Amino acid sequence: MAETNKKMLYRGEIVYIYAYDIAYDIKNEPVTQILGQPTRDYLVSPSKRIPKQMFFYRPRVAEFAGEKRTLGNGQTVEIGKSVKIFGVGAMTVQVRVPFEVERLDELVDYHDLEFGEGGLDDEVGQFAEKVLKDLEPHCVRPVGTLTQAEAYTVFCISGLPGLSGEHGFRAEDWLKANRRRVASLLMQEEDDEVLSEQEVDESTGLYLSYYGDDLVVVDWDSAIIVGQQDALDDMLHIMEVANVQLVELAAYDKVLDEALQRAYSDMNRQPGSLTRKMLQNLRELRIDLARLSDELSNITKFFGDWHLAKTHKNLADRFHLNDWQRIIVEKTRTLDGLYQILLQKRYNVWMLALEAAIVLLFIIDLIVIFIK
Repeated sequence: MAETNKKMLYRGEIVYIYAYDIAYDIKNEPVTQILGQPTRDYLVSPSKRIPKQMFFYRPRVAEFAGEKRTLGNGQTVEIGKSVKIFGVGAMTVQVRVPFEVERLDELVDYHDLEFGEGGLDDEVGQFAEKVLKDLEPHCVRPVGTLTQAEAYTVFCISGLPGLSGEHGFRAEDWLKANRRRVASLLMQEEDDEVLSEQEVDESTGLYLSYYGDDLVVVDWDSAIIVGQQDALDDMLHIMEVANVQLVELAAYDKVLDEALQRAYSDMNRQPGSLTRKMLQNLRELRIDLARLSDELSNITKFFGDWHLAKTHKNLADRFHLNDWQRIIVEKTRTLDGLYQILLQKRYNVWMLALEAAIVLLFIIDLIVIFIK
């Protein structure tokens, strides 16, 4: 079942996901439009077997009309954009580009998509800035300038050429026969022979297949979805959620790094200079982290669909989300410990001053008695 027949074409679309941290939080009132386009609640419609009771977080999504673009190779395609707003203070921009190729290695160049007038990354960055400006009235403490997006590329193949009609066909068999080509596509390597067997196994090791003709292979920077047409949007939504979690955890990790630097500077000050403002900042930071943990958990309440839940677990493993959370918890404890030391120093100064005042009053009392 190896990829041998060049007359058969791989068809589908490449979906580029860009996740941004845009604010501390999003206000409770719903965002009704984005850049003039109406929004709606995104509702997951699971097509696989699910429990009777389920709950899904519903972000607001706006879809934009397709636009004609000329690729670097001269091909003209129509791309579509959509924006999702998450209550945790993040948004995603999704760009869809159709493709039709003879071989998988032809898709490698699509990782860094170039148009005749510029690159996709630059275009999405400018578009995201416009969206942020439009969303500022709905944001609590919006960021001044967007930082670099957390980008993820998904190759969605509608069907495997020449194989889907075969009796007893399994997408897993296709993956085993083309594992090296799949790995080179995920790793953005034009020559699949340069990869070691260990890297090939690592890149393609996390995959899921529900029906015989569908497949989801996830890596740290990109993924491949085969089939799954009835649940493609939901699968892409789960990948957006995982990227939002990653970008939010990275943003708060940066906040903690800055707070730790301030704490180390405070350690070098005189104990008496530890102001109430510093302690208030620490309390606010701890509240922010508690809110972040709660809201990041809330947007992943999609476990009513087992297949989506397993896909998210694979993505969380690839992105090391648990490690990010552990690092943030450890940094919070370190920050708390540093300020506890500063507080103890301040208490020691107060106690010393109190003891000195008591001794001084005792001496004054003796002097008064002696004079009398």
